[in-house]
Amino acid sequence: MVDQKIAKATEERGVLILLKGNGKGKSSSAFGTMARSVGHGQRAAVIQFIKGRTETGEFKLFKDHPQIDWHVMGHGFTWETQDKSQDIAAAEKAWELAEKLLQDDTYDILIFDEMSYMFKYKYLELEPVIKALQNRPEKQNVMITGRVMPEGLEDIADTISSIRDERHAFRLGVKAQEGIEY
Repeated sequence: MVDQKIAKATEERGVLILLKGNGKGKSSSAFGTMARSVGHGQRAAVIQFIKGRTETGEFKLFKDHPQIDWHVMGHGFTWETQDKSQDIAAAEKAWELAEKLLQDDTYDILIFDEMSYMFKYKYLELEPVIKALQNRPEKQNVMITGRVMPEGLEDIADTISSIRDERHAFRLGVKAQEGIEY
């Protein structure tokens, strides 16, 4: 049966992958997939929509890689915004760059890290993003991470993975640490 399913999978095109849920590992999964792509000689770009720190382990590892363009566009995340207009301006600036990357067929894979929050907090309109995703180069892959995905993105996604939180060390009193949380 598996061989029959493999034989029927003949379409060659890029895919849209959504990584969602309350569990830990959405961004790590996206960066792992990106590393796999780059290992095959592909070109990648990352836009971090919320993270405002450049000292994360993944940034330090990939920032100078010649096949990866890494953009930290956010100001950091707080549950209650300190300046909503600043957050919206940062989201719009990140989207402006993302939109350009979605038109550039020299990129094989794009990671839009924590983009889903832009829709939850109404920092970006969903429809222009859907349109740009649908009109991207045919073989370009895109991964979007965030806890909750809007229905419109789920409707056009090829793969959706939900990462569930069963237990987290933070709730046991363990402080965030280098190499694990950032």
